[in-house]
Amino acid sequence: MGPSPSVTADRELIIRTPDGKSRTAPLTRERVSLGRAAANDLPYPDDVGLSRQHLVFERRGDEWCVCDAGSKNGTFLNGVRITQPAILRPGDRISAGHLSIEFATLGAASTPGQVEFVERDVVTAATTTVKTSLEGLMGSTSEDFGKTRVFQGTLQTRALIRAGQELASHRSLGELFEVILDLSLEAVGATRGVLMTIEGDQLVVKAMRGHGFQISSTVRDRVLEGRSELVVDAQAEQGFRDRASIVAQNIRSMLAAPLQAQDRVIGLIYLDSPNLVRPFSTEDLNLLTVMANVAAIRIEHARLAEVEQMERLMAKELEQAAQIQRGLLPRSAPVVPGMELAGNTSPCRTIGGDYYDFLPYPDGRVALLVGDVAGKGMPASLLMSSLQARVQVLFESPDNLGGNVARLNRVVASNCPDNRFITFFICVINPASGEVVYCNAGHNPPLVIRAGGHVERLTEGGIMLGIVPQASYQEGRSYLGPGDAVVLYSDGVTEAARPGANEDFGEERLADAVRAHLADPPDAVVRAVTNAVAAFTQGAPAADDITVVFARRSGQ
Repeated sequence: MGPSPSVTADRELIIRTPDGKSRTAPLTRERVSLGRAAANDLPYPDDVGLSRQHLVFERRGDEWCVCDAGSKNGTFLNGVRITQPAILRPGDRISAGHLSIEFATLGAASTPGQVEFVERDVVTAATTTVKTSLEGLMGSTSEDFGKTRVFQGTLQTRALIRAGQELASHRSLGELFEVILDLSLEAVGATRGVLMTIEGDQLVVKAMRGHGFQISSTVRDRVLEGRSELVVDAQAEQGFRDRASIVAQNIRSMLAAPLQAQDRVIGLIYLDSPNLVRPFSTEDLNLLTVMANVAAIRIEHARLAEVEQMERLMAKELEQAAQIQRGLLPRSAPVVPGMELAGNTSPCRTIGGDYYDFLPYPDGRVALLVGDVAGKGMPASLLMSSLQARVQVLFESPDNLGGNVARLNRVVASNCPDNRFITFFICVINPASGEVVYCNAGHNPPLVIRAGGHVERLTEGGIMLGIVPQASYQEGRSYLGPGDAVVLYSDGVTEAARPGANEDFGEERLADAVRAHLADPPDAVVRAVTNAVAAFTQGAPAADDITVVFARRSGQ
């Protein structure tokens, strides 16, 4: 027998496997077979629950039907085992082995979309409504369980076992939502369903099978309060089948249960059956309530795992960024005849926005630089790295500081976000003559501390970088005698605050700390300043990056 003739596809199968993956198979032939054997049009050799030739989809006129091919474990249409060919309608669900198959209109594969909440209630005088809650089920006595037959029946037991197995495996949140909805649909034999979670103050669709959902806002509100609801369409009962008023209302049999983790509702599962293969039962409601609780706990664990994984990755990336940033800063001060140099920066976070550097020149002069990017963390760190690269190029020569700072400002202004700016200071020291040429672009004025204790502030320059592209900058001049020193610092030093007091560390305390250790080795002076700040703040975490650069002209 040759292959079946092709047809113009207007229907398709959405086939989902237990691992959460799915495939779409357009029905392009009059007859499509599925089973474990490779000869099938849709072979699934690894599914041990399938027979070699398990089922067949056949086109009969304008309709499609599904036929069981004498399989061992049976074929189920909307939760009911079939023994004869059954006509299919879009949204019908077929279970075979471990596969879940949705019969759909071509191109209408179910994807998360919109759900409409309507004010009208689905409950009427002709409708049977059953309510329960997880707390009610967990508080039931053994006698109560016997009366309500909470989990009697092979299908319900199998559904719980399978749910436990499926939800125990590791899946991403996206896959988990899909699997939970498929398990719920299969467990109670529903044909359509939607899973929604609370994100902020909105219910957001995470998985959907079917379309055109109109859910009673009353049902929604009750479920979000932790109550499960079952509404049985009165048309399913013999006494109401001929009542036109009931038919006109088009009331559907539906189930809704909260995704409840302990005492917190994180969303809901809504299932219905427009075609009413069979009315839902109290057992279905109880089963869905428990499954939804198990699912909610699994969702919360998955969310926590994803958050922890993201935090680990972020911490790793931040540490790598900090390592890169440390590599951009001086490993140690250069050896410059006639000068004693030291510097250090301590970011208040893993990475920071403070920058300092030493640039020795072939003629014996040396430049000292310090910069402070507004803000903290990664954005400030990126701008600091950019500043460092530009400084290396613009200040290859120790001359024309004012002009070079103006060029640096234009580059920074063209690339710096509106809410960011950079304070910057550079000075060039000639150890032979003691001459200091500097330019201050809005930075905290460095302090020149004379061997005799007198203090001068270096303020000449211009505004901070990145604000006015065409700003001009002036050079200032000073002088270092033998034993005189200059200290550059960031505002994290002088603006460090004492806990519980409206008082900053300030320039005077900084000068005192340097004067007290002026004759010590440069590294010891830098440590003395940072220790004085720590003592002043009583060990409280730093609110800003702390940078100190110290330079002393050797005695002659």
